[in-house]
Amino acid sequence: MEADSRATLLYVDDEELARKYFAHLAGARYRVLTAASVDDALALLDECGERIDVLVTDYRMPARPGSALLPEVERHHPHIVCLLVTAYADKQVLLELINAGSLFRLLEKPLASADLLRALELAVQAGRARAARRQGLSAIDDALAFLEHELNTPLAAVANFARGIERRATALHGDEAEIAEAAALMHDNARYCLAVLASFVDTVRLAGSGPGMQPLRRLASVGARQLLASLLDSYPMTPHQRACVTLDEGGDFAIDQSPHCVSLILSSVLGHALRMLEHHARPAILLSLAADSISVRSNTDGDAALQLAGNLLLDPLAASGQQEPGWNLIFCKRMMQSFGGTIEIATEHGSSTTVTLNFPVHGRNEHD
Repeated sequence: MEADSRATLLYVDDEELARKYFAHLAGARYRVLTAASVDDALALLDECGERIDVLVTDYRMPARPGSALLPEVERHHPHIVCLLVTAYADKQVLLELINAGSLFRLLEKPLASADLLRALELAVQAGRARAARRQGLSAIDDALAFLEHELNTPLAAVANFARGIERRATALHGDEAEIAEAAALMHDNARYCLAVLASFVDTVRLAGSGPGMQPLRRLASVGARQLLASLLDSYPMTPHQRACVTLDEGGDFAIDQSPHCVSLILSSVLGHALRMLEHHARPAILLSLAADSISVRSNTDGDAALQLAGNLLLDPLAASGQQEPGWNLIFCKRMMQSFGGTIEIATEHGSSTTVTLNFPVHGRNEHD
């Protein structure tokens, strides 16, 4: 026998005739359960709530109103889509319930068959969409857990091995000293990768939080000056590279949205500038703050590769088949746009290239 794939509805009404009418009308398309009161409905939900897809309840009932079910369903069975039936004109309380997000549809008595069936169809579709989203978020969470385990362990091992090599070779000279320097850089890169991985996981999990999902830690605002200082402390650079980077703190502002994302964007932009200056005789990078922007200026001598990256940033369709640095900046652009910001590139031929991150102004507090 084939499994019954129909959705399950729970209809709550103190009138027996109303329950029979609903069961007769909807029974051909759906599995129907009925309850004569809020208490009876709660008992059914405790017993088989995970199998119920849609709740339809009358509003006015002798003991407790049907609206009393809505917060219970939202708290314990968030996958269930709720519809409320009423015959009364004063709907202020009901509109508040709708605005609160706990109610999918408000239906008025007398129930027209076609309207009721259409509302049920839409409710079932909404429930399936919710289920698909929950499954997708669950899959993302599983993938993140796997990513953390598979990358954290080897990266931590690399960092520990590198630190051990560095300690043993520090007192030596010649080639051994170069090995110590390479080991130190390896250690810094591994630690940086661990930090980026943690930021990525936090960001994705934060984006996936919502009704019915496990509550996640909300990230507080971070000052732009603090974020830049943290970046310079954590980004893996050789002493020569670090010496060419200058921070002009200027003003400051709060980064209210996605500070982890902003940190990743700045890491990508800084890394791009360092790569472009790798063979420059006198490399120089200036990080500066304005009222609502962060700029990364490098003396690239109009390097052709960086100019190409600027073109790619302005025209993503031109990026097909090109080198990774351009794609990195395309990724940065999309991330900035996701929370209302922008990213711009300005070049002075033979002099410098500046990448500027512009942030939305609303909700920002100045930091003195």
